[in-house]
Amino acid sequence: MIFQNPKQLRFLSTKAALCCFFLYSFAIKAQSVVTSPDGKLQVKIAENNGKPTYNVSYNGKLFLESSPLGLKTNVGDFSSGLVLGNKVVQNKIDETYELPNIKQSKVHYVANEAVFSLTKDNNAAIDIIFRVSNHDVAFKYKVYPQKEALTTVVKEEASGFLFPEGTTSFLSAQSKAMAGWKRTMPSYEIPYVVDAALGKNGDGEGYTFPCLFKVKNDGWVLISETGVDSQYCASRLIGHEKGLYSIGFPMEGENNGNGSSAPGIQLPGETPWRTITLGETLAPIVETTVPFDLVKPLYKASQKYEYTKGTWSWIIGMEKSMNYDEQKRYVDFSADLGYETLLVDALWDTQVGRDKIEELAKYAAGKGVSFYLWYNSNGHWNDAPQTPRGMMNNTIIRRKEMAWMKSIGVKGIKVDFFGGDKQETMKLYEEILYDANDYGLMVIFHGTTLPRGWERMFPNYVSSEAVLASENLYFGQKYCDAEAFNATLHTFIRNTVGSMDFGGSALNKFYNENNTPNKGSKRMTSDVYALATAVLFQSGVQHFALAPNNLTDAPKWAIDFMKEVPTTWDEVKFIDGYPGKYAVLARRHGDKWYVAGINAQKETLKLKVKLPMIAAGSELNQYSDDAQLNGKVTKIKLKKNQEIEVSIPCNGATLILN
Repeated sequence: MIFQNPKQLRFLSTKAALCCFFLYSFAIKAQSVVTSPDGKLQVKIAENNGKPTYNVSYNGKLFLESSPLGLKTNVGDFSSGLVLGNKVVQNKIDETYELPNIKQSKVHYVANEAVFSLTKDNNAAIDIIFRVSNHDVAFKYKVYPQKEALTTVVKEEASGFLFPEGTTSFLSAQSKAMAGWKRTMPSYEIPYVVDAALGKNGDGEGYTFPCLFKVKNDGWVLISETGVDSQYCASRLIGHEKGLYSIGFPMEGENNGNGSSAPGIQLPGETPWRTITLGETLAPIVETTVPFDLVKPLYKASQKYEYTKGTWSWIIGMEKSMNYDEQKRYVDFSADLGYETLLVDALWDTQVGRDKIEELAKYAAGKGVSFYLWYNSNGHWNDAPQTPRGMMNNTIIRRKEMAWMKSIGVKGIKVDFFGGDKQETMKLYEEILYDANDYGLMVIFHGTTLPRGWERMFPNYVSSEAVLASENLYFGQKYCDAEAFNATLHTFIRNTVGSMDFGGSALNKFYNENNTPNKGSKRMTSDVYALATAVLFQSGVQHFALAPNNLTDAPKWAIDFMKEVPTTWDEVKFIDGYPGKYAVLARRHGDKWYVAGINAQKETLKLKVKLPMIAAGSELNQYSDDAQLNGKVTKIKLKKNQEIEVSIPCNGATLILN
């Protein structure tokens, strides 16, 4: 349906207007189009020989060529032999909502919606629902009952994304099922391959969402999905020849082979949304809120949840740090920083003990600090041995455990080592979140899938890992060597669609408890870089990789910044960058702007940065690095043209605060 301003008919005579109307109605039967509110983004839907297709263009340039639509189910093949109906139901979407723990606290979502009905053998088959906002396209399917069938299994989704020749990709391959340490994969922790040609298929299993593409010199496209809960499985992207990518369901081997990889739905029933964010620059991708625009809360929050900063010992001290004295030292450290939480990681139940955890929680409460406690999700789906395990997978045991946590003042849980993306695992995520809400607990997931709109769907959901996070910096020097490179990717890919629990911003020079050379990996990035990633990486709750020794061995300006940096944001703006090279963006908290930039290139990056959101003449604090990555803080005034010059060495950063 072409959305068009009816005022264009205002001055036509009644007869002429009626003629125009009938001609217009005839035209839309031949070609159905949905446009964005500003008219720049256009989606064309067609039915060719019984197969539904769509394409996407922006400012007259084709970003996705004619791409397939449809589903194959056990009650009918709804990808071919279809007839597109003449009637298109249109809706104008105009909604506002507030969400404190995403990239933008107040959102105004405006989009045009069109519902296309398709029949097969003269019976209602599926609806394809499209929503188009100024930089986002989303679509999903509604499947109707077939004869007496009120349920179905979706065996395959035909949905595809066909990119023009010359497009390059920035993708993270899906791992094989039951691979990696203790057979814990897939866990969305495979390195990215950047600026790669189309048509390849990762390591044979496709790619994890979100998936970024550069369409020649015309712009950028980000493909993902949202609205996944217990009613469906999570999906991946499968590569084919000639630039076509399609939706793929979980691998059969996930969850140790248990459960179906094909989702089952009640009829009538709907699939999750497939999302396409695009623009001529990376700004729409960095700033999009589409994962949250398309979903609604699934239940009410049992209380007002607080988003906090905290510390954790494991990232520096690993398992040996899990003892009473060290956890007490970290309680004191959190209190010294003015932080409200401490993440007590794996093995607390055996190496500290439940009685001593209760004692420690009482001590921490006296310091204004509360706990996030770590749990293993297992279960039967992998061999991760860390305890506590055998609790979060069982409703009865889980709720008893949560009641105990509530009784000692625990704030939240971190649940690790999930088994894959099958529908049964989505059900487990949902059940953990729902039960935790009953006991006022917030939830972080690790060893996990990508969050898909969960910040809005589940009020007590906090964040997910689903990234090569800070633990890898401890495990291997190669990850430290590539730290800045990876950060410039997360800013434009993983963190654009959901909260990312990275656990970084380390100020130790070496990843060991004494911060000494010749033990553990060496951090290659600067202290200013550590501060910058606290701004670049978005998550409502942050447990930073700081250590008590940093109170004396890190620069005072660095500690002071880490004390005051917020974890919730009201607005984000893309400034500049290129995935794998450098990233500069700005976040606002209240009336204060934080501009953060990092550089992964060998050459020093010199930029002129325009800051139109800050008043000319404002005094700014600028954190910067010299060529040897020695940081300093200076005061500058913003020029009349609201532009400043920055110089960022390799592995260094800049920070500008008004």
